[in-house]
Amino acid sequence: MIWIVVFSLGAVANTLVVLMDAGRDGMGMPVWEPVIWEASSAIVSLALLPALFAMCRRWPLHFDTLRRHLPIYVIASVIWSLLHVVGMVLLRKLAYAVAGGHYDFGNWPRELSYEYLKDVRTFSLIVMVHQSYEWFWRRWQGEARLLDAPDDGSAADPVERPERFLVRKLGREFLVAANDIEWLQAAGNYVNLRVRERDYPLRSTVAAIESMLDPARFTRIHRSYIVNLDQVASIEPLDTGDARVHLKDGTLLPCSRTYRDVLKPR
Repeated sequence: MIWIVVFSLGAVANTLVVLMDAGRDGMGMPVWEPVIWEASSAIVSLALLPALFAMCRRWPLHFDTLRRHLPIYVIASVIWSLLHVVGMVLLRKLAYAVAGGHYDFGNWPRELSYEYLKDVRTFSLIVMVHQSYEWFWRRWQGEARLLDAPDDGSAADPVERPERFLVRKLGREFLVAANDIEWLQAAGNYVNLRVRERDYPLRSTVAAIESMLDPARFTRIHRSYIVNLDQVASIEPLDTGDARVHLKDGTLLPCSRTYRDVLKPR
């Protein structure tokens, strides 16, 4: 919702600037033209946002991932600009045709270069805002990690089967017992640990964390979900062959047919 407001306000502001510049230069311009220009740009940008956010979650930018992931974002910025330009040109041609006019984008190589210089700034701003929000959100809600080994002596928990996770939240630390985890969900480069209606992201993959959890208590039910068997109330078969897992607190989790037969005997 916030991005709809941001792009809408930007479109209104840019429209007013174009009209004021045209009036100052003594050029007659119908109001609907800059409205179409800016609205088409905003609509296409908003349509591209879900894919961009998914990419940000899949390849987050951190100090330790910057060198590996930055080339991905450079390529993505070019793709973003191409899709943005093609989309808004198509919308403008459609709008002009309805109004009985004709829209000419001009020289494509020159205009694409010009539009990319504008689009890359918008793209970078969106990425920075999203990554900053994710960073602050993780620290507000708490971020989990495996316990570090002590300076001397053996580790408090074996790395291959941790009994507790350390959660850092707003500068404070506390422990979460592995058996208290109700379910886990993949989220890009993180796995969210669900504990008493709160999610604690752990930098890991589902496959990696699955190998660390007690198989007598936890089982995979979906490529993105692991559930604590103590929390399962019932399993609802679906006509598709998949199922829904009902937890004791009323939560519904998807269960793919791949894991359904494994879950039923448990």
